[in-house]
Amino acid sequence: MFKKKKKLRREYDQQLIELMDTTKKDWMIQSQLLKMSFEKSDDLQVLTQLAKAKYFFLFHEAKVRKISINKYGI
Repeated sequence: MFKKKKKLRREYDQQLIELMDTTKKDWMIQSQLLKMSFEKSDDLQVLTQLAKAKYFFLFHEAKVRKISINKYGI
């Protein structure tokens, strides 16, 4: 029974790390778009802040779960 629990935890930890990676890439893309734009639109700034908040929320969750990214080879 405990092996199944550990396996599920590993799977969800892996999914969290993958989601963090995707979210960070999205945040970086939004950030670059904001830097390169001539006219700073409010919508783009909001999307950038939202992407940043999502990433840091996931980062905090990984910290609470004590997940090591090196452990999963990412």
